Amino acid sequence: MNFGKALEELKNGKKVARKGCNGKGMYIFKHEGFDTNEASNITGDKHNYVPPFICMKTAAKMWLFGWLASQSDMLAEDWKIIR
Repeated sequence: MNFGKALEELKNGKKVARKGCNGKGMYIFKHEGFDTNEASNITGDKHNYVPPFICMKTAAKMWLFGWLASQSDMLAEDWKIIR
């Protein structure tokens, strides 16, 4: 599937990955963001709201918050839903 369809799946709560990346256990998903208390606990500053963002599970089994797509990712046709 293309990146546009992958984004729609993210919005619907699905995890998605590129075909070549999934062998390493990598995928991306949408995080719903934080409310005031959660954001303040994380940053130590007072926030009203942290909006939704995309996270990635990396090959090193770490969580990357605020993942950004590369041009290759956006043009790729090998996105798939992770079950």
